[in-house]
Amino acid sequence: MTTSPAPTAPKRKANDEDLPLIADIRLLGRILGDVIREQEGEEAYALVEKIRTLSVAFRRDADHAADRALKNLLKGLSAAETVSVIRAFTYFSHLANLAEDRHQIRRRTEAERAGESGDGSLEIALARIRKAGIKPEAVVESLAHSYVSPVLTAHPTEVQRKSILDAERAIAQLLAARDEIALRQLAFAGKKDALTPLEYAENEEQMRTRVTQLWQTRLLRFSKLTVADEIENALSYYEATFLREIPRVYADLEKALAHGDTVPSVAPFLRMGQWIGGDRDGNPNVTAETLEYALRRQAELALRHYLTEVHYLGGELSLSTALVDVSVEMQALAERSPDKNEHRVDEPYRLALTGMYSRLAATLRDLTGGQAARHAVPPQNPYLHAEEFLADLRTIEESLVDQHGAVLAAQRLHPLIRAVEVFGFHLATVDLRQSSDKHEAVVAELLATARIEPGYASLDEEAKQALLLRLLDDARPLRVPDVEYSPLAKSELAIFAAARTARARFGAAAIRHYIISHTETVSDLLEALLLQKEVGLLRGTLAENATCDLIVVPLFETIEDLRNAAPIVRAFYGLPGIHALIQRSGAEQDVMLGYSDSNKDGGIFTSNWELYRAGLALVALFDELNAESRVPSPSPGRPKRASAPSGGSEDASAPSVGAPIRLRMFHGRGGTVGRGGGPSYQAILAQPPGTVRGQIRLTEQGEVIGSKYANHEIGRRNLETLVAATLEATLLPSAKAAPSTFMAAAAELSSASMAAYRALVYDTPHFGDYFFSATPIREIAELNIGSRPASRNPSRSIEDLRAVPWSFSWGQCRLTLPGWYGFGSAIEKFLGSAGNPAARKERQALLQRMYAQWPFFRTLLSNMDMVLAKSDLALASRYSELVADRKLRQKVFSMIDAEWHRTSDALALITDAKQRLEGNAEMQRSIRHRFPYIDPLHHLQVELMRRYRAGQIDERLQSGIHMSINGVAAGLRNTG
Repeated sequence: MTTSPAPTAPKRKANDEDLPLIADIRLLGRILGDVIREQEGEEAYALVEKIRTLSVAFRRDADHAADRALKNLLKGLSAAETVSVIRAFTYFSHLANLAEDRHQIRRRTEAERAGESGDGSLEIALARIRKAGIKPEAVVESLAHSYVSPVLTAHPTEVQRKSILDAERAIAQLLAARDEIALRQLAFAGKKDALTPLEYAENEEQMRTRVTQLWQTRLLRFSKLTVADEIENALSYYEATFLREIPRVYADLEKALAHGDTVPSVAPFLRMGQWIGGDRDGNPNVTAETLEYALRRQAELALRHYLTEVHYLGGELSLSTALVDVSVEMQALAERSPDKNEHRVDEPYRLALTGMYSRLAATLRDLTGGQAARHAVPPQNPYLHAEEFLADLRTIEESLVDQHGAVLAAQRLHPLIRAVEVFGFHLATVDLRQSSDKHEAVVAELLATARIEPGYASLDEEAKQALLLRLLDDARPLRVPDVEYSPLAKSELAIFAAARTARARFGAAAIRHYIISHTETVSDLLEALLLQKEVGLLRGTLAENATCDLIVVPLFETIEDLRNAAPIVRAFYGLPGIHALIQRSGAEQDVMLGYSDSNKDGGIFTSNWELYRAGLALVALFDELNAESRVPSPSPGRPKRASAPSGGSEDASAPSVGAPIRLRMFHGRGGTVGRGGGPSYQAILAQPPGTVRGQIRLTEQGEVIGSKYANHEIGRRNLETLVAATLEATLLPSAKAAPSTFMAAAAELSSASMAAYRALVYDTPHFGDYFFSATPIREIAELNIGSRPASRNPSRSIEDLRAVPWSFSWGQCRLTLPGWYGFGSAIEKFLGSAGNPAARKERQALLQRMYAQWPFFRTLLSNMDMVLAKSDLALASRYSELVADRKLRQKVFSMIDAEWHRTSDALALITDAKQRLEGNAEMQRSIRHRFPYIDPLHHLQVELMRRYRAGQIDERLQSGIHMSINGVAAGLRNTG
């Protein structure tokens, strides 16, 4: 595949800064073309080239003859030819991603060298904080009371196999090496010892090897992913990025906060979270066994990392007491070592590290059953918890620093200490999640079996609350010995029991949050507390001294739920004993806000507006609750809370009654804009004033995990951006509350937007038939891309469909409807209701002020702009041809087409932008280089879906559809 990607506009000249990217794409395209020619033959290569040429001609020059020729050519392909072409363009999308990632790193590095760091960098964030008069000491103090956590989830939009991801990581490393060669070429220009041509050739040969590996590696899975597969996939990102890059983020932050020779020690505020293995909502494959497996594998990964680092430290710290002194504590640590090797008798650091290695090896064996790779002495005396290991490491550090060896601690020991502080022996906090209706069913069964209440589910809310509070004040368990409970009850109680065991084994931070999906009433929260009590996770009585190990986290998902969020939480805290229970149990309250389902329920604008309103209402509620407790509420700059102990564990018993309760928003963001996606930096700064305060968790889902964290350098940048945004949102003077005129306008826009959205999705007769025909939702459901079913119930109801495949399907057909639909109608109605031209002009000016002055509104419109830029009505119309009912097809597509143009016009009117992505050169460049190569995948996907649905059941045909889904997802990058 010779490739010289053509721009979308005629005769557009590449910017100089884009030339390295173009060179990389050409190189990778040429290598891929050579591999195709070698592996598949000249005819296959020529076919791919012809399709590429026609597609680029149409994109570049709007050559409609080329478009017609392309469509006719694709229709005539055999199944075997189709699969070969799809593989070629899919792999090109993958390789183009790698080139873009490399260019992103290259541009960021160049900017930093030139002193031009941009938004999202720690340098810029801290410069703004200094300019605001906030001293480094205040930043350090604020971070000591902060909690920032990206949470990896296993929603089924990561369509890549781990084998593919591993091969692509190798290619990414070769692209990075190529840049290093280029730098050396500049340094040695004109000198005889410059060997760069040979190095380039060797690099290209290695790259050819990896591309050949890709071509000969199966793209698709033979069987559906298991939860264990998803756990292993997630762990690969810890190996590739998190274990090493998170310590680097801390080190960079401490360096930036240094004052003279004094480098502060920043508390471990940035931690990792995980849903995989604990998220049971709609996934019957998650059990107590998968939870135990997840925690065991996480511990094994962390411990093996520590073992490796301790081994290398032993090689580096060869210091002899004949030459240097050591501290008394260090000498004692060395003397406790079981290592009696006479060759190390004068090397206390090596002796100590050998002993520590043996203790870690014993810990690995006891916690996971695994064996360490090396054994200088047999495994013995395991560490009981991470803090013990951390204390030994700090003993070494303090001795080195005191005896002029600080430089020896910097490269490996300091990052290891930081890793243990952050990851402990648990690696990441695993959240538990289940739907409220499952809890209700289990509680109802327990109560009926115990003859306490035969019809719990039929009780009204007030009666449920009264009964649950009475039971929470009763020390006796509900289970009756020797009774055979239902599989659901046994499975749910087993999860709670496994959580208690895991916390005792791996540390309190191993499991800390219990998320209740579909929280609609106060009793939903009380039921989760009662189930904790049943296994000993809640101890004592509400009236006296009850404490609870797991934070009960309500998840508000639908529009109605978001509107009821603050009233439900207020009522919960108003119950006798609840406020004191939360204070005694850590004084932390997470509240999760669901972006995906609220969008599917009410559309993009209303979802974001109700999320914004819910955040404001919850902050006001907790400020009020803390004021009533006569304790100052955590201020934006200096949140008041006991800092968590080292090792990542959080001692729930530390705060006492009277402590202020820290509200932490947990944002259930997805990959697409329709599911809360978009740039994290802008999203955090667009949160309502006062809602961050150093506390934030957010989900990272699907293929977005790969795009953010597969490359360790990009991963570090994304982590840095998360920290920078949190610092700015927490410490900089809070943005003033939006003016009442802005709020009133947004409420009016929300009402009209939701009405337009629901008129299409829920009120248009047979809209579901259109969706299931005009998108690859049926084929996506068959694709082995996740352990979770695509729908909560076996129906074709939009209500039952999960938000993930809903958004994923709209992205595949290039309508991206959840990311923009309804906004154009809302603006049209808002302006149209003005009554006269002068009033209309005044309303238009108001919208423009909202865009200029209100981060919430500006970020939302920016995300819509990005989504519209990735949409393509011409391609979407081809998918609509799959709808057999012509009248339905014309009706629905004409509604979508009209709303697309209304929304596009509305954005232009408000932002004054003349084209899509006018302020986002990076995204413009990405679209320009990749979209001509995605188009053939769409055309082939439609053609194969047509054949498949017509009854041509052919394994190659089905594989072709699934590969095209893979390729389109890779090309668009944030489709799920």
